[in-house]
Amino acid sequence: MTLYCGIDLHSNNNVMMVINEQDQIVIEHKNTNDAVAVLEAFSRLQEPVPGVAVESTYNWYWLVDLLIDHGQTVHLVNTAKVKQYEGLKYSDDRSDAFHLAHLLRLGIL
Repeated sequence: MTLYCGIDLHSNNNVMMVINEQDQIVIEHKNTNDAVAVLEAFSRLQEPVPGVAVESTYNWYWLVDLLIDHGQTVHLVNTAKVKQYEGLKYSDDRSDAFHLAHLLRLGIL
């Protein structure tokens, strides 16, 4: 089973969503923005993910460096250029993280 990961990143926390090939949620975790918390969340995975889609907010660099240093392939996503976000009136961290993982699964980032 292949897993796909999306991370919705904020100034002091992030939401990590891991889905399978059928868009079923395998892991959903809200982390503080610190290396130990993020790595602990990744340690819960039963198998590696082929990539991690990370929202490219102003503070993405520490997370991307951390993930790359631990062998992850990272895809920075400019959500202003993603069609889902065009004219969207309501979204939340959970749906944003899910959508990033979904786009990664579809191979359309």
